[in-house]
Amino acid sequence: MAEVDDDAPILAIAVAAELAGMHPQTLRQYDRLGLVVPARTQGGPRRYSLRHVEQLREVARLSVGGMSLPAIARILDLEDQVRTLRRQVRELEHRVQAEASQRPGARVFAAGASGAVITLRRGTRVRRATDVVLWRPRVGTGPEAEPSRDADQT
Repeated sequence: MAEVDDDAPILAIAVAAELAGMHPQTLRQYDRLGLVVPARTQGGPRRYSLRHVEQLREVARLSVGGMSLPAIARILDLEDQVRTLRRQVRELEHRVQAEASQRPGARVFAAGASGAVITLRRGTRVRRATDVVLWRPRVGTGPEAEPSRDADQT
């Protein structure tokens, strides 16, 4: 069975109200106030997501605790911002990891005593008893980058 996206607007107002333990009129009022704003179909009916239902439950918990609706609206807004920022951080971490693995010099190799090439993870130490030669490619080096030592010096 496929997993449901928490942000997919799939629930009618009656179902969302039942899941949140509220009256549908309360959901309409929260929508008018901008507290929990559902998506709309082309015909106009509200469609709630599972995330909306969780927000409605949180509104109920906070209002029972004596918090005002404007304060609750601010909390929900900040939680949305945090969720967005966390998603962006995850995406950036994946991009950085992908770029780091693709750039020259990102991988370190060692040559064992038998001559076999061994890939090492960055930060991995090699036992001292093993003969090791490390090779790290440098951008812009090679025969064309610097003059040969054998060149005539006239």
